[in-house]
Amino acid sequence: MIGFLLYLIIIGLIAGAIARLLVPGRDPMGVLETMALGIVGSFVGGFLGALLFGADGDEGYFQASGIIGSIIGAIIVLLIYRAVRRRA
Repeated sequence: MIGFLLYLIIIGLIAGAIARLLVPGRDPMGVLETMALGIVGSFVGGFLGALLFGADGDEGYFQASGIIGSIIGAIIVLLIYRAVRRRA
């Protein structure tokens, strides 16, 4: 389980950067915010993928589906963050 959490953090850093590149629009977010959103998105994508597809957190860390799920999770978190930030 600890390995799975470390995997999500590392992939989250990468997923945050990729999500920021893929989502259009100007974003005044700093590097630390991008990394934090990527990590949160990676957790969201990783755990949703595990719940939906029954993946075990202790095997198959570096699968394409897990990385893609983390990127999708980071994009979702980034879009939610932008929507909340605009209203504030």
